[in-house]
Amino acid sequence: MSNLTEPVLVMIRVLLLSVCAAAAASSVATAAAAPSGQDRATAAGRGLVGSPAPRMVLKTIDGQVIDLGSLYGKKAVYLKFWATWCVPCREQMPHFEHAFETAGPDLAVIAINAGFNDSLEDVQTYRKRLGIHMPIVIDDGTLGAALNLRVTPQHVIIGRDGRIQYVGHLADSRLDAALVAARTGAEVAATAKTSSGAASAGGGDSPHAADAAALGVGDKLPDLSVTTLNGRSVHLLDANAKRTTVLVFLSPWCESYLATSRPGLSANCRKVREQVETLAHGGNIRWLGIASGLWASRGELASYRDENKVTIDLTLDESGALFRTFRVMSVPTLLVVDPSGRIVRRIEGSDQNVGSELKALASAPATPRG
Repeated sequence: MSNLTEPVLVMIRVLLLSVCAAAAASSVATAAAAPSGQDRATAAGRGLVGSPAPRMVLKTIDGQVIDLGSLYGKKAVYLKFWATWCVPCREQMPHFEHAFETAGPDLAVIAINAGFNDSLEDVQTYRKRLGIHMPIVIDDGTLGAALNLRVTPQHVIIGRDGRIQYVGHLADSRLDAALVAARTGAEVAATAKTSSGAASAGGGDSPHAADAAALGVGDKLPDLSVTTLNGRSVHLLDANAKRTTVLVFLSPWCESYLATSRPGLSANCRKVREQVETLAHGGNIRWLGIASGLWASRGELASYRDENKVTIDLTLDESGALFRTFRVMSVPTLLVVDPSGRIVRRIEGSDQNVGSELKALASAPATPRG
């Protein structure tokens, strides 16, 4: 650098500053583009607030049966969706526990584990460690669908009249006010109301808004199509019927967000992504990545694709309908579909043999439909 003239040095400094400024601006823009948890919860509640709450029968991890419908008209109900791996859920647990301890006879407080990447053992260990005493239900996706689950935690307050009064993410004054209003019967400032009912307000992705019966190994794929990130319409059934299809259920934040709280799970997500990408260039398998809509938007899924150089087709299962249809409660999970459209294998990302199973799958010749 000592042989460079002063004007050249000045130009280099200006260029470096410009590059740094551009990088910083890009980082800020990316951060600004990502909606906050409260933004996501508010959007999720936009079609719910004012509508009748779902009348479902829940079963706690201790075997207790809770009939939500029987509570309406008698007391307010506070449902909180959460997960053991969720940092803000843990931070808000003291507030939640206090709400349960001070509930009284006019408020039912129920903890709804989202059932995503959590086992019964995970939930029991978490309850013991944090000293949680309220009833806990592990959702199979049905209640989350009815209440448009998009984030964790997601607070849902149901008034004594059985109508949803509030949906939020933060444990703040708005939540406290909603709890008071629900117990007293007061009106809560709300977004647009709907008369369609909560159970019908769970979708934003029309191609698979209507759930089919749960499908597993041995069943045939439904004749559904999804829209990929690049705008293409892709059928789950292979129109060519000459090759195997693998549906890869994933989450765009598994590798990053869970790196510290669930390092093993994070590593599984990364390992499966890398193995799938390696095998995807073989040509004899059709791959389709299906991303959970929990804590994820199309923009965030696109960022995940670009950052990790993912080349397989990706679609966002915003409402979670496909995850529920195939009873996928954890990621990564892969469903192997033969050329006739029948599910022949289910591979869980936590399986120690997932690598060898994928390699064996890639080396197997495709069998045309007979």
